[in-house]
Amino acid sequence: MTKSKRQAGLPRPTMMDVAAAAGVSQATVSLVLSESKGARLAAETRRRVLDASKALGYQFVRRGARSAPGGQSTIVFVADEISTDPWMSLAFEGARDRAIEEGVNLLMVVSHGDADVETNTLADLGKLPLLGVIYGTILTRLVQVPARLAQGRIVLVNCYDEDRALHSILPGDLLGGRTATEHLLKAGRTRIGFINGQHGVDAARDRLKGYRQALASNDVPFDPALVRPGNWEPSAGYEMTLELMALDNPPDAIFCANDMMAVGCYDALKHLGLDVPTDVAVIGFDDRDIAQYMHPPLSTLVLPFYEMGRAAVELMLDVASGLHRSPSRVKIECELVERHSTRGGPVTSVVDVAAE
Repeated sequence: MTKSKRQAGLPRPTMMDVAAAAGVSQATVSLVLSESKGARLAAETRRRVLDASKALGYQFVRRGARSAPGGQSTIVFVADEISTDPWMSLAFEGARDRAIEEGVNLLMVVSHGDADVETNTLADLGKLPLLGVIYGTILTRLVQVPARLAQGRIVLVNCYDEDRALHSILPGDLLGGRTATEHLLKAGRTRIGFINGQHGVDAARDRLKGYRQALASNDVPFDPALVRPGNWEPSAGYEMTLELMALDNPPDAIFCANDMMAVGCYDALKHLGLDVPTDVAVIGFDDRDIAQYMHPPLSTLVLPFYEMGRAAVELMLDVASGLHRSPSRVKIECELVERHSTRGGPVTSVVDVAAE
């Protein structure tokens, strides 16, 4: 934006304007412009944000460390589990990095979902200069937060309350499912199978919705025969891929609702003598470490827990400063990571692909 336009009385561009122009969330704009090193954002996403910021003349203002009310300087991160999957550890890492930038202490408590442990732990920490509580769950789900925790400042991560009375940060699973399916359609695939996760889980429901939305938006008829139930494990990916490929009109692409099922999908296709991606393109979800080392490396969607942790601390500090008086539900987009499983042409090496 030129100086003359500002003098003409036009409003200054906002972060929301940049987000709309780049087609991303405000949280992503903040991560890019603050040069967050831990955020797993694609180079193309960073470029779009920077280009939109430059085109709009947006000036990102780096805030100094904010002083919390009454000298409160500690956030307690309550997680229901950290050992079975890496997600809560990633969320804590993101929250910790953002807290350090603001001069705030962050403590983790693993409760294993025990409400008494959560309440008693907070009572034990009552003497700390407590700013608030971040409450995270390993599965995206509805939660009932213990009353003692809900009385103070609280931000939910990967979970939400029924009455929308609390702030929450969630992954954009529905949009991610749509992005994955549209990526396959743009690659020229016309018949896309979908192996879903465990029935009744929010992530499985939303990723299926995204899959169906993408088909509808591209005038591709939905075929229920192409949708198979899974359980997040490689065995389901293997078995359901065999079922899909046994159809009279089998798919030319398969969207697995997580990377572990994609591992089984690869094994089944290899068993059938089919090549990925020449015969069947495959895309996963989560961007686990194994994805980049599969043969060929797996295209997937990032499950943005690091970014969600950072956003939770940012939201907590904003709430403490008097912003966001009404509870907000923030969705963090799941970035597409394109690798060779959805491309044509030869694969050079895992190292070459991982460096992209």
